[in-house]
Order: sequence, then C-alpha cells, then structure tokens
Amino acid sequence: MRITVLAGGIGGSRFLLGLRSLGHDITVVVNNGDDITLFGLRVCPDLDTVMYTLGGGISAERGWGREDETFRLKDELASYGAGPSWFGLGDLDLATHIARTMWLREGVGLDEVTRRLCERWQPGVRLLPATNDDVETHVLLEDGSSVHFQEWWVRLHAEVPARSIWLHNADTARPAPGVAEAIVDCDVLLLPPSNPVVSVGTILAVPGIVEAVRSTAAPVVGVSPIIADAPVRGRADACLSAIGVETSAYAVAAHFGARISGGVLDGWLVDETDAAAVDKLSAEGIQTRAVPLWMTDIAATAAIAEAALGLAAELRG
Repeated sequence: MRITVLAGGIGGSRFLLGLRSLGHDITVVVNNGDDITLFGLRVCPDLDTVMYTLGGGISAERGWGREDETFRLKDELASYGAGPSWFGLGDLDLATHIARTMWLREGVGLDEVTRRLCERWQPGVRLLPATNDDVETHVLLEDGSSVHFQEWWVRLHAEVPARSIWLHNADTARPAPGVAEAIVDCDVLLLPPSNPVVSVGTILAVPGIVEAVRSTAAPVVGVSPIIADAPVRGRADACLSAIGVETSAYAVAAHFGARISGGVLDGWLVDETDAAAVDKLSAEGIQTRAVPLWMTDIAATAAIAEAALGLAAELRG
C-alpha cells in the first residue's frame, strides 16, 4: 500500500521503524516547526531524528542526535562565550547542518536538501518537510514574553507555563512540493504517536495541508500519544495545557476531530488502559479501537502499525 504518515521526531520515528518492517511504500511528511537557526546554521531536529533513526545512526540513549557523538566544537564555542550553550549540536551532527545550510543558501529547496541528505542515510522511506518555508514554533509565556519552542522545550524544560503555542510565519507558508499529493493520493493516511500540538499540530497548521487531509479518499487513522492520561514520552501534557486540551487519549482525538464533522480523523487507536474512550469516540464519528500501544520493540511497534492499517481497512469497507 501507499501509506503517508504525518510525523514528528522521536515518537514518530520509532513508530516508523515498525511500520517500515511491514514492507509498504511509505512517504513521511515531517514537522519542521521545530526548525531553528543556530550559529548561522539551519537545524531541522525532527527531520534529522527521523532520518537518523531510520538510517541507523541515531543515539539510542538520547533518542536524538548521532550515535558515538562528541561535543568538542560545542565546548570550544562555549569557551569563546558564543551561545547559546543550552542546545547541544554534536560534532558529527554539525556536518548535516553545514551541508543543509550550504545548499539552502544556494537556493535549493528544503525538500531537495532532505532528499540529498537521505542519499547518505537510506531511510527506506520518502521524507518530505511539511513546508519549504521558514516556519518556527513559538511559545507565549505567562509573563507575556515569547520564545522559540526550542528554548522553551530544551532550556526551560517546558516547566514555565505557556499561554499559547503557534507556528510563526504559517500564514505565508505553503506545503512543500509533493506533500499535498502524498496526502491526497495515498491508500492510508496515518498520524503516529507524535506530539499532537508541536508535531502533528504544526504540520496541520501549514495552509493547504488540512484541506488535503479532508479531501483525501484514504482513511485517516491516528495512534494516541497519550496512555493512561500521561504522555508516552516527553512533555506533551505541557503543550496540551497551553492550548486548553486535557491530557487524555479521548481529549486528543476530540481535539483533532472527526473528519465527518470537519476534523481530520476517521479512526483512532487507544491503549487498552484507555478502553473507556472507545464507545464515546466511536459515537462521535471517530471509530476507535483499544490495543496495546507501548512501543517496546520493533515487533510490538509493527503490531501497532498493523492494528492501524487493520482499522483503516475496516473504514474502507
């Protein structure tokens, strides 16, 4: 099948490892709201995390950056007082950012830059940025100041309450070449267990992408990133609080909404511990199933992906 996935970084990439093992034709539209310019270099954390994970180069311990990484350049920059010091760019990782920035300055689109980087990593799927435009997620703090999402997430550890989160420059952005087509022309569209606000949410914030999701004939199935009212990984609860959404598998699905009612979902997988949400969401137009959702290894993750595809097959009738 031709499967398109709207994915963030760590959770999305781990889900993709299981999905890829099933042997389908996969296109991944990756969030680039996390993108930031540091030391004059364009850094795309989610694109790189997916690329490194599927290419076998991710740091297994951290879940981001390169395996066997060193940070000598970061330490040397700190000795000059050249910041920021809170964002860790490793020596191997910097090669990716240098190559990306060099090509971007030559006028190459981010989609083509990503394709060139993937020639080295061979992820086994087609990776596309959500947009080629320079969009960045920003966070409004309680004191009225705003910061880049990365500063809130990495330096402040999302411990400072946020009043709102938005995708800066989204109003002038457009889907990257091939993105709308990948969504409209696929057999199944999947939303993996990525952060619903700053991963999947920022992809959907790019004008034209929601319209493509709503117009596709493919069933749209999501996998809950929340199990037993807690994020599977990370601090998605802080992001959900910022937009006034409860941290629960039910609330996240309700936030995305049923496609028959103007939302984006046809189906939704929740963990067995959240089975109480099944009937309620199904009654609201989102056909929901409860299955084990812990991605403990490739086999368990592949089983989750198979369950999502099975639900898609039911929805197709």
